[in-house]
Amino acid sequence: MTLNVSEMDGEGGTRSQRAMVLHPDIRGREHLRDAQSALAEALSLAQALPGIAVAGAMVVRLPRAHPGMLFGSGKVAELKAMIEADAVELVLIDGPVSPVQQRNLEKEWGVKLLDRTGLILEIFADRARTREGVLQVELAALSYQRTRLVRAWTHLERQRGGLGFVGGPGETQIEADRRAIDMQVVRLRRQLEKVAKTRELHRAARRRVPYPVVALVGYTNAGKSTLFNVLTGADVMAKDMLFATLDPTMRAVSLPGGLHVILSDTVGFISDLPTQLVAAFRATLEEVLEADLILHVRDIAHAETEAQAQDVETIMGDLGVRTDVPRIDVWNKIDLLPAEDPHLTIAERRDGVVAVSAVTGQGMDDLIEAIGAALGEVRWTETLEIGHEEGRARAWAYGEGIVQSEAITDEGLTLTLSWSPRQKRQFEALLIASD
Repeated sequence: MTLNVSEMDGEGGTRSQRAMVLHPDIRGREHLRDAQSALAEALSLAQALPGIAVAGAMVVRLPRAHPGMLFGSGKVAELKAMIEADAVELVLIDGPVSPVQQRNLEKEWGVKLLDRTGLILEIFADRARTREGVLQVELAALSYQRTRLVRAWTHLERQRGGLGFVGGPGETQIEADRRAIDMQVVRLRRQLEKVAKTRELHRAARRRVPYPVVALVGYTNAGKSTLFNVLTGADVMAKDMLFATLDPTMRAVSLPGGLHVILSDTVGFISDLPTQLVAAFRATLEEVLEADLILHVRDIAHAETEAQAQDVETIMGDLGVRTDVPRIDVWNKIDLLPAEDPHLTIAERRDGVVAVSAVTGQGMDDLIEAIGAALGEVRWTETLEIGHEEGRARAWAYGEGIVQSEAITDEGLTLTLSWSPRQKRQFEALLIASD
């Protein structure tokens, strides 16, 4: 099955590389999504990369994956004829391709080839803006390239920023040698350690601010950045494009009713996210790991919304996000649903679900109310002793209105506090900071 795709012009007037997108539909392999939806997502990935003109996209049905070339000999010949007829220079395969398969197909077709992991890495490299984001992408790319020393990345003309997967002669190439790559990995990890120390200082400063952290997570292009902009009045890049947001953005926000929170917008997740990126971006997603409340933003109008939600839950589990962190499912883009859509009825009846449209503002008051209710949390009373020198923590407790009684002892103070889990964590952070 082939999709008719209009060719895109490259940015800045440069000549675009003509590309073909292939989604292998292998019989017997379990899929959460149907092949056409998967192909549409692969096409969106290709269109998210500047300098690529998509000449065509198709689902290739296979009885099995062939170890040498992925496709059978007849299908390889058929695709070669299409590649030559359309003057295709780059083939993007939506799935894993082994180094041997990649080498053989490139040789047979005379084109550059990227699998799904390589394409996502290239997009991330093009989008990374912060120092940490750039380093993490480079580290993930080296891990990926280390397995692919059977080939060289020198086929096509260089036209833009990125890692060079679709680059060409004239740029510095990573030496096809494991020892050289390992040396670069060590260097990058040292640089990341320095950046991580700076991030820890920033996190420590945030812990001393009595504001809960609310993290937006969700499948890429679910509308997280648009929602972030509505809640914060910020101007984060929000486009109908996969991975429009890569580097995390945080803002202190005063919501109606006097609730103060720190809102964090994060990179969108995607099915089959490369394992190298899950590991590399763990540090970037630490705001999610430490969040007091998680807003799982879903594109409820998307045909594959259930499968996308499952992918997000799987990745959060892989990242080690605590299951006891309160969550709200934010069903976004309800303006794209028909009035009688069952999702609207389900959202009204289901606890922990709020239906909104970040574009029209529908449901935003309900969302803000739900955030306030979730952050209220269960409170309990606890008595503890602190030293006389812990004046900052004591002052903060009084500022929060959680002190029920206080007694002076020879060693210090005995405080009886009525607090929430969040307030306890912040109080303990202040005690540690004063040590």
